[in-house]
Amino acid sequence: MRIITGKARGARLATLAGDETRPTAERVKEAMFSAIQFNIEGRRVLDLFGGSGQLALEALSRGAQSAVVVDSNRKAAEIIRANSIKANLFDCCKTVCADWRDFIKTQSGRDKFSLVFLDPPYKDGFLDEVIKRVSAADLLADGAIIVCESGESGIPLPPDGYTAKLYRYGKTYVTILKSEADVI
Repeated sequence: MRIITGKARGARLATLAGDETRPTAERVKEAMFSAIQFNIEGRRVLDLFGGSGQLALEALSRGAQSAVVVDSNRKAAEIIRANSIKANLFDCCKTVCADWRDFIKTQSGRDKFSLVFLDPPYKDGFLDEVIKRVSAADLLADGAIIVCESGESGIPLPPDGYTAKLYRYGKTYVTILKSEADVI
């Protein structure tokens, strides 16, 4: 796994061994970033199910301003930190080892993010719950983009005020949610 383009292009990233995390396939990541390529520069990123941190680090490499990467697994958090150092992106990448619900509670009303990556374990309805909680916690900046990865049965519905664009890559589905105000 590597960073595809930008200032950290080619940096090889580590991931947890075994089945504890499911890294985004490189072709899916490349397609995902092609779909949002003109909407990355200067954004504040939240990667709520970080794994290796590859999505946030790719966004930082492509010009995002800063990133917060959250993962509940301590080993994953250590890998995320190591990957941010390896890619020379440590200064703009904060790693948080916490359950996603706890993170949302502690950040409610404090931080606003304009690019959110949600790549949780594939479960029916799970992304809808996560999006609802992120929205209710007032973590989304005006014009925020939410990028979700799921299986077919976990495709999220767009929240009020958002439109959805769906992409399929084999058994993986990517849903990009954008504010209706930005689409018009």
